[in-house]
Amino acid sequence: MCKLTIELVPQSTWKQNLRSLVSKSDWDKLRRHCYKEAEYRCEVCGGVGSKHPAECHEIWSFDDEKKIQTLTGLVALCPSCHLVKHIGFAGVSGKREIAFQQLCDVNGWTENEADDYIVECFNIWNTRSQDHWLLDIKWASDKLKEISDE
Repeated sequence: MCKLTIELVPQSTWKQNLRSLVSKSDWDKLRRHCYKEAEYRCEVCGGVGSKHPAECHEIWSFDDEKKIQTLTGLVALCPSCHLVKHIGFAGVSGKREIAFQQLCDVNGWTENEADDYIVECFNIWNTRSQDHWLLDIKWASDKLKEISDE
């Protein structure tokens, strides 16, 4: 079992993240709540970033039959763990080695184990990217109601 996972969203939903689908004020409420709940630390490794203590990452589940990508939560991550979640982006932005080392360190993996895992994740991504996916972000509206009730 791994502590830190890679989460590659299908190509059809690139650039359709929660931040782009809700108002700026709602995104700010959601992400700030996420940071506060995590005590401004990474929920995977416990670390913090030098510029920002934590970054907000969306957690998605995938219904491979119905092709629905469903938001299931948010998690606070340090920049290095967040980079792992988006390892494809890390690769094209020249930060692959940082992400790769973080994946190995946090999970206690050898380079071969990490390589095998990355290949597996990209195989899943390739399969999912063959189809058009719908996004379900109902979780966000439910969470915003919960936050406003606190």
